[in-house]
Amino acid sequence: MAAKPIVDGIEKQHANDLNVIRVNVQDDAMRPLMKTYAFQFTPTFILFDPVGEEILHTVGAIDPEIIDEALSSTP
Repeated sequence: MAAKPIVDGIEKQHANDLNVIRVNVQDDAMRPLMKTYAFQFTPTFILFDPVGEEILHTVGAIDPEIIDEALSSTP
């Protein structure tokens, strides 16, 4: 996965700020989750605020600065 090093870096940098959950889209057991959060391609990044509201949903490669910006705009 080309995004793995980026995700690993985001996870390490924000270890105290967020939980990273990786989903195997090829696992049939993940289909309900994929449907709930409307994703089918990898990588897909979905970021939720502390109360569970979606604040970022993007498909494809991501610049870690986008995560930083989303986190800084969250109360």
